[in-house]
Amino acid sequence: MLLSARNTKPWRSLPPFFALFRCLRRAELKFSTSSSSAKTSLYLHEVYDDFLPWLEQKAGAEISSVLSIGKSAYGRSLYASKPIQTGDCILKVPYSVQLAPENLLPAINYFLGDGVGNVAKLAIVILVEQKLGQDSEWAPYVSRLPQPEEMHSTVFWSHDELEMIRPSFLYQETIKQKAQIEKEFLANRPALRYFSNVLGDVTLKEFRHAYGLVTSRAWHSTQGVSMIPFADFLNHDGISEADVLSDEGKKHSEVIADRNYAPGDQVLIRYGKFSNATLLLDFGFTLPYNIYDQVQVELSIPHHDQLRAMKLELLRRHCTPTIKDVNGFSSSENMFTIKKVRSANGKGRGIPLSLRAFARVLCSTSAAELDDLAMEAAQNDGRLARYPLKNRSREILAHQFLLSRITEFIEKYSACIESLGSSDSPCIFGQLALRRQLARDLLVGELRVLKSASAWLKNYCATSAEIQEKQ
Repeated sequence: MLLSARNTKPWRSLPPFFALFRCLRRAELKFSTSSSSAKTSLYLHEVYDDFLPWLEQKAGAEISSVLSIGKSAYGRSLYASKPIQTGDCILKVPYSVQLAPENLLPAINYFLGDGVGNVAKLAIVILVEQKLGQDSEWAPYVSRLPQPEEMHSTVFWSHDELEMIRPSFLYQETIKQKAQIEKEFLANRPALRYFSNVLGDVTLKEFRHAYGLVTSRAWHSTQGVSMIPFADFLNHDGISEADVLSDEGKKHSEVIADRNYAPGDQVLIRYGKFSNATLLLDFGFTLPYNIYDQVQVELSIPHHDQLRAMKLELLRRHCTPTIKDVNGFSSSENMFTIKKVRSANGKGRGIPLSLRAFARVLCSTSAAELDDLAMEAAQNDGRLARYPLKNRSREILAHQFLLSRITEFIEKYSACIESLGSSDSPCIFGQLALRRQLARDLLVGELRVLKSASAWLKNYCATSAEIQEKQ
């Protein structure tokens, strides 16, 4: 039986590692036939020439006869070495050569206790193998894992770098994840110190690096989470239908091609329908134009509102339970996820009904109005303020309030993007230049979503006002 091998993080889903910082068209990923490019590709293949034979020897089975490892300017990749047809199984990696929590030394596992999660356990497995160096049986794999300076998830960003994305919900989410990683490090430090003869003095930086390797590369498996050598060289294509699958009967992970590939084509899979916020937090990359971008906005009832207690109680009784979307972000009674609104003249899909309902409650000015909303909810499906207010003036006011808040967000995003300066400034280079571009992609994508919501709200208010005038 084949199952999707995508795992769930402590805070969101765990797709495989993505080595590229940009998603390129297949035509741009083919090896050039020029002599200089041929030499480059040959050199890069020679660098990794011993990896697949080592892995197949360790597995005692063939893993792939149609793929080879290469490295473009954008990172490690898997390329078709032979023609591949749609539906072909292009790789099979046995569970026996996947790194999982069960690879943890029993003595260390005993001292960790039952409260330690699989991600932390697998991170410690990585730490042990890193400390063993060339004496590790996993050295050919572990030595090829990205170094800290090669990882650009926002959990590795400095305070000043995080300021570049302050308007985005990702700013707060990153701070939470940094705190969570530090909490797990402190909880496990006594056990790590007990085995200092093996691990040495493990620092928070080292633990964060190992933790980040797991959260950016691991898949779900019967072993909890697993890092799958060779498969994690596969890069992302947002329109691909291919994924890493787990065959529990045959005890291996496999990938089925979703398209034809000619020799030299890069073979790609899709990690998921993820926004740039998720891609940046989990993998350290963004897409210049991501159709799955979304914005998290938080609204609250002002403390000076005389009806605040009544409104909060009404929202509590009728609120939608916290829901996590495909990106792992939550939508609750005062946190909302806005997606791109395709048309300013449409039904406003992309702006959640719960957000519009919250605005209707927030803009109510009397206890009688709130009682009417509660009665309407009870007479229907129990959801609060999901229909336009009968008082059209109040309905317009509620949506004008939303428009004003969206406008505030737009102004903050625009100012932050402007502060980043030109993306091709000669004064900024190296890691900072890369992270500035990542921040720009994130903010520009989310700003695009906000502007689409603004356009719809403006049209809704104008149309409602015209209808009101005619009545």
